[in-house]
Amino acid sequence: MHIGFITSHFPFDDAKSVGGIGTSIKNLSDELVALGHEVSVFVYGQEKDDKFIEGGITLVTIKNIKIKGFSWFLTRKKIQNTILKEHKISKIDIVETPDWDGISSFINLHCPVVMRLHGSDTYFCYLDNRPVKWINKFHEKKALIKANGHLSVSKYTADVTNQLFHINKNFTIIPNGINTNLFNIDYTCNDAKTILYFGGIIRKKGVLEIPHFFNQVIKKIPDAQLILIGQDMSDKLTGNASTFQMMQQLFSEDAVLNVKFLGSVPYQEIKQHIESATLCVFPSYAEALPVSWIEAMAMGKPVVASNVGWAKEVIDDGIDGFLVHPSQHSEFANKIIQLLQNEGMQKELGIKARKKIEQKFSMSILAEQSLLFYKSLIN
Repeated sequence: MHIGFITSHFPFDDAKSVGGIGTSIKNLSDELVALGHEVSVFVYGQEKDDKFIEGGITLVTIKNIKIKGFSWFLTRKKIQNTILKEHKISKIDIVETPDWDGISSFINLHCPVVMRLHGSDTYFCYLDNRPVKWINKFHEKKALIKANGHLSVSKYTADVTNQLFHINKNFTIIPNGINTNLFNIDYTCNDAKTILYFGGIIRKKGVLEIPHFFNQVIKKIPDAQLILIGQDMSDKLTGNASTFQMMQQLFSEDAVLNVKFLGSVPYQEIKQHIESATLCVFPSYAEALPVSWIEAMAMGKPVVASNVGWAKEVIDDGIDGFLVHPSQHSEFANKIIQLLQNEGMQKELGIKARKKIEQKFSMSILAEQSLLFYKSLIN
């Protein structure tokens, strides 16, 4: 089978940027290629038009057309024509597209189109308590209705999407997954007392809550370290150009001395940072189903994460991780302190987290589920 993917993010060597959607598609693409299928990924919003093969995947980069008032239409038609051109070279059996921005709203192809929910702009604006642009909601709803098949990475995202767009689509739930051989468990406990956060440095990820947790942790464990990894972004609510600068102002004098911000790091290096951490924190307010949580759990790291919406589809609270609302600073801090002071608890949660990922989030299992869904549409 030849499967095509449309995305604005994908982790190739010269990638402009990489988001969670790109990582998820890369994990699935790698497994599909390993199973003997052909994969082409059409990455729009790039610096130039190009075509190359990387890791057995055909990558076609597309530069957006920028003409005021017509960019949205012309770019979609350029994506359409690029896919149709590739289809003539090597027949594409099915194309998968994300819900973000409704990129497939005016794209017409000669094969079935699957939409997989990773979280639309409408969805994230709702979770982030912000108004959505009407044009984005228009495209996202049109693309949803137009798609031949519907997948979602979490039931929560599917339910909220149906509610927001006043539709009643039957979404098949296939979560994000990872290569469990690449992200494998390290059973050694870490004495460094290192707390790791990796992801976007942006309000919706709950990063402005992290200083409040860490200030309390430092009072009990003065040698605790906090490592922050991710792209620093502007804050839409305040207009501040740097969310990290906003975070810095919230740390106590003692806490800020033990904070290290590494900025963006290559995706290939994330694994070693997880390996060096004692535990990971993810106090997010807005996700669909975060790959970062799965990566940390696969490596046997205890996770303290947000208890919002999708969270219970990943973590069973108190069994393979801890779930706390990001606004409950003392409770969040207490869970971190418990873990830092108890190596036995670290190991127990880590082993159970790894087992959960092997059973539920291994890409070798999820790729087969995706293939069955693709075949049902083609047939």
